[in-house]
Amino acid sequence: MHGSLFSHTEAELIKAARQGDGSAFAELLRPQYQSAFRVAYGLLHDSDEAEDAVQEAAFKAWRRLGNLREGSSLRPWFLAIVANQCRNVGRSKWWTVLKTEPPESEAAAVDVAAGVDLRRALLRLSYDERLIVVLRYYLDMPFEEIATTLGISPKAARNRVERAVHRLRPIVQIQGAAV
Repeated sequence: MHGSLFSHTEAELIKAARQGDGSAFAELLRPQYQSAFRVAYGLLHDSDEAEDAVQEAAFKAWRRLGNLREGSSLRPWFLAIVANQCRNVGRSKWWTVLKTEPPESEAAAVDVAAGVDLRRALLRLSYDERLIVVLRYYLDMPFEEIATTLGISPKAARNRVERAVHRLRPIVQIQGAAV
């Protein structure tokens, strides 16, 4: 590839990456990193494990780039790989320890406690329910993109979000908050 990678479209970068251009692949993943990390952290609740999961997912994506359908968007495809990697990590780890930094003020302590309570509540959901909540509310992903990421219809995505929130609501209310 010649010139700046920023001037190339996603399709051009995918084509170059499929031909072995590692810098094109890195450029493809760069805008996906924050979303990928948020998905991984939302599922694993550990920043080190989330970072490892995203890196492993990037490696798998590089090896499987040929599986990305022509004309398909990279984001849902890559986020699905991240989610599957997190599922694999979750299968090998039965217990999650939540780590928090000490709050600087009482208001910050309330925010930290609410965040920990929500993460604990999310851990009580199934993996699939937790994934759909993370995609919708951590990434503000539209139902159409959730559907593409998970390989389901937009209506099914909407229904799954509603069911997960319905299951989450009593758990969070019991802990003193409302969803």
